[in-house]
Formats: sequence, C-alpha cells, structure tokens
Amino acid sequence: MSLATPTDTITNNLKINGNLLEAYADVYTPEALQALSVLAPFNKEIKAAMAARIKRRSDRQKEQRKITFLDPESLIPRTNIKVQDARDGKFEGAVIPADLQRQWIQGTGPAAKPNAPLESSIRNVAYALLSGADGWMFDAEDALGQVNTMSLDNQRNLKLAISKDPVFLKVAEIIAAEINRWALDFLGKTLITDWQEQLNFTTKIFRARGLHLDDRHLRDADGVAMAASLVDMTLYVVNNYEALQLAGSSIVLYLPKIQTAGEAALWNDMLAALENHLDLPVGTIKVYVLVEQLEETYQLMEIRAALGKHFVGFNTGRWDYINSVADAMSWDKSFINPDIEAITMTYGYMRHYENRVRCAVNTPDINGNFALWQGGMEPNIPVGSPEGVAASMKKAVAGAEREQREGASGKWVAHWKMVNIVRPVWEKVGEPNQLGRPFPRLTYTQQDADNLLLLEPAPTTIRGARNLLSVAIQYGNAFGQGMQAAALKPADFFGNDDILYLMEDMATGEIRLSILWEWVHKGATLTEEDATTGTKAGDTFTMALFEKLLEEEYAKLLQADNRDVHEDSKTTTLPIAREIAVTYIRSEEKLPWFVDLLNINLNNHNLDVAKERIRMYVEAFQKDGTRITENLDF
Repeated sequence: MSLATPTDTITNNLKINGNLLEAYADVYTPEALQALSVLAPFNKEIKAAMAARIKRRSDRQKEQRKITFLDPESLIPRTNIKVQDARDGKFEGAVIPADLQRQWIQGTGPAAKPNAPLESSIRNVAYALLSGADGWMFDAEDALGQVNTMSLDNQRNLKLAISKDPVFLKVAEIIAAEINRWALDFLGKTLITDWQEQLNFTTKIFRARGLHLDDRHLRDADGVAMAASLVDMTLYVVNNYEALQLAGSSIVLYLPKIQTAGEAALWNDMLAALENHLDLPVGTIKVYVLVEQLEETYQLMEIRAALGKHFVGFNTGRWDYINSVADAMSWDKSFINPDIEAITMTYGYMRHYENRVRCAVNTPDINGNFALWQGGMEPNIPVGSPEGVAASMKKAVAGAEREQREGASGKWVAHWKMVNIVRPVWEKVGEPNQLGRPFPRLTYTQQDADNLLLLEPAPTTIRGARNLLSVAIQYGNAFGQGMQAAALKPADFFGNDDILYLMEDMATGEIRLSILWEWVHKGATLTEEDATTGTKAGDTFTMALFEKLLEEEYAKLLQADNRDVHEDSKTTTLPIAREIAVTYIRSEEKLPWFVDLLNINLNNHNLDVAKERIRMYVEAFQKDGTRITENLDF
C-alpha cells in the first residue's frame, strides 16, 4: 500500500515526498533521477536480500546454530567465483589509486547539521577538508541525523564543497582562521598556511547507508520505499563524479553493515550498473568495506573477490562489530559480554577478528595486488580539564601506535581536532601504507571459528550497567534531535571535566542496549559488589535491577543542565528515547536493530504516537520477521 500524499511528485517512475523535487533540484537533478530510475529494479533485490538476512538470523536462533565458514566448493552468490578460489586470491582485485596510497588518518562525520542554514551546516565540510586528514569519510549513515531533510542537506553540502562553490569557499576561509587559532593555543603552532591549497589535500570519501535502511523521501513505481543505499550511492556519484575526476580525485565509497559475500556481490552489481549508465569503466568507483558484522568475518576473502576491481580495503572498529557478535549469539544463554569498556581491540574475539582482517588484506589477488587496512575509531575529543585531556590524548596515541605496529595503514578519528594529535604516529614511520606486509594466509578451522566467539574474564559491574544505560538513552535522545553523532558521557560524570566526552554514533547506542539485553535475559553474574544497589559479587543481573537503574539514571538526565541534556528534549524526545530503550530491553526476542525504533519516530515528539509506532514494529517483527523501515510520515 502506498502512503504517498497528493502533494508528492511523480517523475522517472519515482515518487518524491512533497515539494522536495523543487526544494532540492540541485540534488535531484535530471541526471540523478534518470540514474535512480535505471537502478530502481535493484530495490526489490535489496529487499529480498534483507528478508534473507532476517531469515538466516531467525533460523540460527531457532536451531541454536553458530555462524560457520562457507563450503569451499560452493560459488559466491551472484558470481561465478568459487569460494576456494577467492580464498586463494584467484580473482582480479583493484590497484590502489594514488590518492588512497597514503591514508594515515581518515576523519569521519556528517557534512550537515540539523535544522541549520546552509552557511552554518556546510561548516562541517570545511572543518573536514581543512583538518589535515588524509581522507575524510563524509557519513550518510551512523553519524548523520535523519530528521527532516538532513540526508539531502548532506548531499547538497558535499556537492557545493567538491565543486568549490563560492558559498563553500567563503565559509572555508573563516574556518581556516578558526582552526589556526585553536592550533596555536593547543599545539603551539598554526596548521594552515594556504587554505585554498589545503582544500586539495584531503581525499573525499562517502559512506552510503547500509542495505538494511530505507530512504525517507523516495519510493519506487510500486510505492515501495527506496533502499537508502541505492539512493545515497547514486546521488553522490552522479552529482560529483565529473568534478572529482576533473580534480584528479578518485570516486570512493565506504560500504557499511555488509554481512555476506552475496550482499557484497549485490553491491558490486549496483556499482557496475551505475558505472555502465555513466559510461565509466568498471572499477572506476572504489570502495572500502567496514567489517562491522560477525558473519562478514567468516567471508572476508570472498567479499574481496565479490567486489573485484572496486575493492580497495577493509576497516576495523569496535562498536558495530560487538553488537553483531551479541546479536548472532543472542540464543546462547552462556554467551554474555562484560562491561563495554573491557571489550577493546585486544579482547578475546576482537583480536581474532582484527587478525583475520589483517591477513585478508595482505593476501594478494591474481595480479599480486594487496588491499588496505584502515584501523579503528578514536572517539576522544580534546576538550576538558588539562589533566583529563592529557590522559586521554596519551591513550589515543598509544592506541594508534598499537594499530600501526599491527599492520594498519591508518586509522579513523571522530573529530577534526584529533587529526594532528594522532597522525604523527604514522608520520614518524613515514611509510605510505603497509600493503604486502607478510602475514599468514587465513585458515578456516573449527579453532578459527571458536576464536571469533572467544570470551575472556572481564568485569561485569553496576557501574558498567549505569554507563551503558545512561549513554544509550542519551544517544536515543540525540538521535531524535537530529544529532546522530553526539559528544556524550554517563550522567554521573556530568560536570567532571577530567572525564572527557566521547563522540558517539548509532553503533555505540546500539551495543549498549544489546549488552544490557544480554545481562537481563541471560542472567549476567556481577563481578563486584556495589554499595548503591546493595548487590554483591556473584549476584545475578535481573530485570528488577535494570528497572531500578533505569529510574535512577533517567532521573539524573531530567536534572541535568542544558549542556548535557537539552531542556526542550526533556518533554519531547527524551521520554521517547526511554520508551524505546525499555521496549528493547523487555522484549523476550532480541530485536534486530535499535535504529529501526528510532527511525520510525523521527520528527515525532509525541510519546503516545511513539508508543503506538513501537508497538506496531514489535508486533510486525514478532509475527513474521517484518521490519518496519519506511517513513511513517510519508
């Protein structure tokens, strides 16, 4: 059933919400709409792939079955490549282009701000391109708010910046001065001598939304919401490929939330179809793949092979990956994650995951080409007390040094101020990348599979639970306000400048609720006593204990000042964030995506409406695995 209203625009077999075709004519260009129309048949294929994904998940839960490696004699879906050939490097991969050879530091963040005029919103892009980062991944997914038309503002701002529109250049000159003032105070030197030349330094990269998300503004000819991945990829590439090529820059995407090589092959087909439509050689568009899903780690070489000439590298990180492990093992009562602070990249299953990525990128293809490994995210922001900043920066540099030693060609930072704090780790070494560094070939034994689920002794505490719950609710609140990337910390540390805010995005909110769900439904055993609750080491974490902590942590948020919890959110989006968190934790069946519950409540500030939408979602999913992902206000 189509939810389109009479004011919607129908063009190129697409339905566009309200007057957006007119308001965003610079984004919805005739060329972009034509390309979307050509690629629209992939919408059904994406929806089918997502239905298959939910079925795999459901079947594993019902059968209490772990993820396994693929049959080496089988073919990768949608390809004629045998799994064993992929593992042996018998496929044609990509040559790494010049502007990706050195990616010591990539920044990440959105190109737009919520509810901001253009001159303010586009400041995000100016900070990114003047930061000194080797690359900047402009995010359309986990870090980009989706209220109103933010996804379109994101596209507009990138187009203006990449084309060096006067509107952008005017803002960039102002931002260059602001960066230099900060650097002179914090680093004792300025960073930018020629701001116009500096704009050419950073490689532009774009992260499309994952296959599991729907666009809020477009429907296909059948009235079905268009997959956000298809929309994001098409709008970005069509609107910017000529300007990028004219500047000698690569067209680069990050692909998130892939779970299987078959899904990677679907992406490859979409990329090739877009290249064909634009009369570009196959492989013109280059892609990094974020390794964010447990199932993905069982198929790394197969994913490389499926993406062929498009693939340039993998990225590792904590948050989404931890959530995917918890989700895949939700049926196993014995699998319980500890406090989130304990699950670092050197913890149990995390270090084995990182090692598989390292080995996969350093396995050559049939032409001897290796791939890049971009390390994890540095979420710290150098704002706080001198002691707090010094301690956090020392920790950030140590983390970067570890990743460099382990073979990463670079890493991410979540804030532009971190670029010149972490980048010197790679500058000191001086090598552009670590392509071809010798590591063992991947093996596919039962021990390898077990290692990807390895738990190790670590704390499970009331302090940890409070942190999980406080930040999860705050994140849901920020999401509802349009800030899908937000600087947050637990409520008990509000006002304590020795404890720094961390840049949080969708994944960090998701994993916090995911771990709390485990603790409640699997009966986690606390490892320390806690005077505030009267619990002792050996006690079980119960639903009653969760409810007690919920009341206490929520009360702290209501009492917080505007710096930490916006006053106008306390009667609008904060109660909705609480309702979503409570629903997620209370559900006997673990829900697949926290983001779904947030997305269906975008632009809604009415708690009763939110409760009805949440009820609809839970009932639909429990009935037959249906995820409500469309814009309910369309």
